[in-house]
Amino acid sequence: MTRPEVAAERKSLVYGRSGGPVREPDLLAELTLRHPGHCCCCDRGLFSAMHPLQCVLQVPRSLGWGPLASVSWLSLRMCRVHSSLSSTMCPSPERQEDGAQKDFSSRLATGPTFQHFLKSASAPQEKLSTEVEDPPPYLTMDELLGRQRKVYLETYGCQMNVNDTEIAWSILQKSGYLRTSNLQEADVILLVTCSIREKAEQTIWNRLHQLKALKTRRPRSRVPLRIGILGCMAERLKEEILNREKMVDILAGPDAYRDLPRLLAVAESGQQAANVLLSLDETYADVMPVQTSASATSAFVSIMRGCDNMCSYCIVPFTRGRERSRPIASILEEVKKLSEQGLKEVTLLGQNVNSFRDNSEVQFNNAVPTNLSHGFTTNYKTKQGGLRFAHLLDQVSRVDPEMRIRFTSPHPKDFPDEVLQLIHERENICKQIHLPAQSGSSRVLEAMRRGYSREAYVELVHHIRESIPGVSLSSDFIAGFCGETEEDHVQTVSLLREVRYNMGFLFAYSMRQKTRAYHRLKDDVPKEVKLRRLEELITVFREEATKANQTSVGCTQLVLVEGLSKRSATDLCGRNDGNLKVIFPDAEMEVVNNPGLRVRAQPGDYVLVKITSASSQTLRGHVLCRTTLRDSSAYC
Repeated sequence: MTRPEVAAERKSLVYGRSGGPVREPDLLAELTLRHPGHCCCCDRGLFSAMHPLQCVLQVPRSLGWGPLASVSWLSLRMCRVHSSLSSTMCPSPERQEDGAQKDFSSRLATGPTFQHFLKSASAPQEKLSTEVEDPPPYLTMDELLGRQRKVYLETYGCQMNVNDTEIAWSILQKSGYLRTSNLQEADVILLVTCSIREKAEQTIWNRLHQLKALKTRRPRSRVPLRIGILGCMAERLKEEILNREKMVDILAGPDAYRDLPRLLAVAESGQQAANVLLSLDETYADVMPVQTSASATSAFVSIMRGCDNMCSYCIVPFTRGRERSRPIASILEEVKKLSEQGLKEVTLLGQNVNSFRDNSEVQFNNAVPTNLSHGFTTNYKTKQGGLRFAHLLDQVSRVDPEMRIRFTSPHPKDFPDEVLQLIHERENICKQIHLPAQSGSSRVLEAMRRGYSREAYVELVHHIRESIPGVSLSSDFIAGFCGETEEDHVQTVSLLREVRYNMGFLFAYSMRQKTRAYHRLKDDVPKEVKLRRLEELITVFREEATKANQTSVGCTQLVLVEGLSKRSATDLCGRNDGNLKVIFPDAEMEVVNNPGLRVRAQPGDYVLVKITSASSQTLRGHVLCRTTLRDSSAYC
């Protein structure tokens, strides 16, 4: 990768004391063009002429920039995530004279000089530890500690955000924060946000208005309430959030959760703070997520982050960054710990989960080409080498034969035969595949840059069903994409009828800034037309899903019990192999290996349920007995 390309990858929005946006230049320009021989963020003589919070960006060591990379890496050491100063600090006028503010500013101004970095630029670079780290020069170690302040976390959006919440909490917990489920007693409120559609963002704006009143009524006897926006919305909107809602104290993008203790420490001085830098290598592989529910029977395990597909409608590459995968060893370690904790199901997560590619072990970085599904292409140069998803799936499924394995969300292009064969052979890999189609029209699929035609997609569906008998399929569809005609819509309706999915996720198109569609296409389908088409898709989906699910009536299915049904205190609910919800009465039953013993099902138990009725979203039945995953094959 050339230096300009690196600069483009690492460019981010930061803010000076005036609150105005500043584009960070690449590392070389920052060190030589602005003021040769000086560090713009550390030399006191430059504070009057420049934004004081600009500094060099981290450049991964793998890029091989020699001493410059060393300088950057040391800068990272001073503050764990990219740069201790790549954040927003916008003091309000009424707080300028505050004692804490003066103390903060004086420590910032007397921070290390450029020579400080040069002294150790050629020193061996040790692996950074997540356990013990030096504080930034303008903060003490004590200020980075949570000091038993209580954090309230709210999660919006996809499963990745659920996992991100667990990662953020793991980091804050190690810094001395406490978790609370009571909003009124919280000292810090963090919203983990979604930006995939306009409605998702509007939900957060509405929530902030509610929290504003809570912050205003905060008694002076308590520490000030701090509010933070985390995740994709922070990454997409950046300074707009800080300018629009002055009550927001911190912003942290999806790759900046390690920086949360520092951002909160800065916020304690009365300033806004933000880190929205995207990373080329952050996977949080060394952070063990803390399960948010003590009674949970399943868990999400993130195996990769980001997406390289660049579908024209999708904001994910711009809020989550480029694809990068965790080392397999760290994934297996996390799955083993979850198994030891008694969890019975893990879902492997990624924006494009089945394009997983572990390049951490050099011996596997050979020139073996990537096998795509037949008739599918990519929007990027085909990648080679690394340990692929089939290898990971094989290893994870061997950790615990009694633990179910799922994965989401995949792209249809990455289903080579070795993956399908493995799903068919392993009893604990669920026979359920999410296969996002988005549209049934080849013309619209081309405009979406999906890399396949309707014909190729249907051929893949038939191949999957031949390879995995009884497989359950789910999909995503978008109604009213740019240029979609009535004929295109009719083709999508016909695809829903032809494939007959068991589950579906359908939405009206919502144009997002930065996407290719925003720059090159016209959002020309009226809102009322989008909503009408969406309703038609939902109606057809429900009709076909009901027919598909009714084939289970009279069959015995293995169900993992989750707990009480939300609609009835006398019923239990769980999920079958196809991830459909199954409702059944809470009654005594036999145990397969101990016929004389009668028990009631508990969360985490595997039970056999005979299905008696089905709808588009739910199965109902009566429980037969408690069993194990391995023993259930004789009955299902």
